[in-house]
Amino acid sequence: MKKLLLTSLLALTATGAQADEIRVLNWQGYGTDLDWAITAFTEETGHTVVHEYFTSEQEMLTKLRTNPGAYDVVLINAAYTAQAKEEGLIAPIDASKISNFGDLDPALSSNEDLNPGGELHGVPWTWGLTSIAVNTNDFSEMPTSLSILWDPAWQGRVSIRDDGLEAVQFAAMATGQNLNDITDLDAVKAKLEELLPQITTFWSSENDWNQFMSAGDFAVATYWSGSASRSISKGLPIAFVVPEEGALGWLDGLSIPTSSEHQDAAHAFIDWMVDPDFYVKWDAEGAPATSNMQAAAALPETSFNRRVLGDPATVAKVQFMRPVSDENREAYLKLWQDLKAVQ
Repeated sequence: MKKLLLTSLLALTATGAQADEIRVLNWQGYGTDLDWAITAFTEETGHTVVHEYFTSEQEMLTKLRTNPGAYDVVLINAAYTAQAKEEGLIAPIDASKISNFGDLDPALSSNEDLNPGGELHGVPWTWGLTSIAVNTNDFSEMPTSLSILWDPAWQGRVSIRDDGLEAVQFAAMATGQNLNDITDLDAVKAKLEELLPQITTFWSSENDWNQFMSAGDFAVATYWSGSASRSISKGLPIAFVVPEEGALGWLDGLSIPTSSEHQDAAHAFIDWMVDPDFYVKWDAEGAPATSNMQAAAALPETSFNRRVLGDPATVAKVQFMRPVSDENREAYLKLWQDLKAVQ
């Protein structure tokens, strides 16, 4: 952050530019709106930050389409970056304005989904997994396979999120398929038909998940890695498991809308968000994994992200989400809705 501070202050002094108000579009409670981080950014750069939120990627895209000029930084899952770029919603990133860019993992900064057409349109920020977590009061030995979701011993104490795409992708992994290249949808359908009787209820938020797990309703459920970190820190008796079939990986980038009128301030805010000083403090509160290698190396040995996601063998099993065509998305959602309708 010291490097960012110096760069920002010199730029303001040299140009005589006024501090800007930048508007950030993100999920609520996802890092960029931490009070202490925004306060420090404003104190050091003069730029103020206002947030607006979305509840789905489709809502995010709609807000960008219908509110030109309203946003300066937007959080976009890498699987949607190309679509946003193709629609002209986001601008190329000037990496020379991101002082921490050289410390980002090259495998992430060069990710083809963040570089549609070979040009950077999203700065890799955080990544994580959707995998399974188990109640350690029920499991003395950790399961090693996704098949635990289908184990009759846990019927009525299994849960997944009510998301058609995610359900299909998990079933694809359970049938040995690549979640980005599902070739046997019939096998996926059959697997989900077997799963539905196992489920006690669907979860939709971290708070829901914690309440159900605390009550003992869940023995095993799908979950997000960052949420698992926070749940463990709160004392919930759970363990996060990456099974042999793998886990669903996601990568989030920070982008700048084409219509932003505060592009320099937007670059400065993104630089602040990928800075190691910010991330290490956020990690202690329960964060996804970072794209910044210096930040990852600075984490304490007890950090969830260092212990769990810092294991190369674990990362090697991850299948990162790629863009899904509208045709396939509609087919997956219809399959899921049809299955639920007959249960």
